[in-house]
Order: sequence, then structure tokens, then C-alpha cells
Amino acid sequence: MPLGQEPPQLLKQHLLYQGRKFNFEVNALRLPNKAEGQWECIRHPGGALAVPVTSQGELVLVRQYRFALQGRLLEFPAGTVEPDETPATTIQREIEEETGYRAQTWKSLGSFPLAPGYSDELIYAFLATDLEKIDLPPAGDDDEDIEVVLMSPERLEKAILAGEAVDAKSIASFFLAKPFLG
Repeated sequence: MPLGQEPPQLLKQHLLYQGRKFNFEVNALRLPNKAEGQWECIRHPGGALAVPVTSQGELVLVRQYRFALQGRLLEFPAGTVEPDETPATTIQREIEEETGYRAQTWKSLGSFPLAPGYSDELIYAFLATDLEKIDLPPAGDDDEDIEVVLMSPERLEKAILAGEAVDAKSIASFFLAKPFLG
């Protein structure tokens, strides 16, 4: 916080919805200039994402249906951090479930807020290398419709620049991983 700026004062907090993946609350705040207002916030436990790279240098992505956008998006495998998991544990599980690959080597690419204007969700990004195909087909969750897509880094970058790949967490993570891609 910049010097001389006080944080807003929380006057009242009201939980409007408690869901399986996130909570939605409305907060009454008093700003340092004494103005008061209401701010909505989605409270989310965070997510983990992998940028998986095969030994041939191909990226492993998933194309899945996203109801909110009513379309299939090209994304890196990701999942919500469960209460008993670390982000690293989450993404190790998710990559196997969603893609049928297991990574032997992991590198943290950092974390970043996904939509700080209305949510506290952080995405923890990892580079996953030394992949091995596991015998089981990708399982995914019951509510997931996933297609595994292999793509060169150059092709993905073109898809991003052409507006064909629009998932913000995947775009940010791709550019965080890019210095490590052959």
C-alpha cells in the first residue's frame, strides 16, 4: 500500500451465497475519504495450473466447455485447490485427471490474481516437464467435457495473438513459461 493511504474500514460483511467452489459476499466499506459504499467479492480458495511440455517440445492443453462463456476454450490443465491440498498437489492430480500425463519435473512460475476487481482468487502456475503418458485415459470430473490438444509453443502464441486462445490464466502462464521453452 502506498505511503499515507489507509485501507478501507470494513463496516459490515454479508455472505450472500456459499457454494461448492466459491463464496459470494457483499461488504459495506468506509473509504479513507469517508465515502461509504458496497463492494461485492467472490472468495475463492485459489487454483493451480500447469504448462505441460512433452519431450518433443509440444504443449499439452485441454479444450473444454465453459458454461459462463457458452463455448469451448483452449486452456492449460488447471483446477481448484482443495482444502487438504497445496497448489502443487492440486496440479499434480489435475494434470493426470485431465490429460493422462504425469510430470516428473515441476518448476513454480509464480502466482497471480485472476480478477482482482471482484475476486481474491490466486492462480499458482507451474511448468511441468519430463512427461510420461500414464496407462489410464484422462478421467476428469463428472462435470467436465475435455479434449486433449498438443500444440507447439509457436502455434499457441499465434492462436493467442489471433484471439483464438482467450483464457487469461493460460495466456499469462504461457508467457511466464516461455523463457523455459526450447
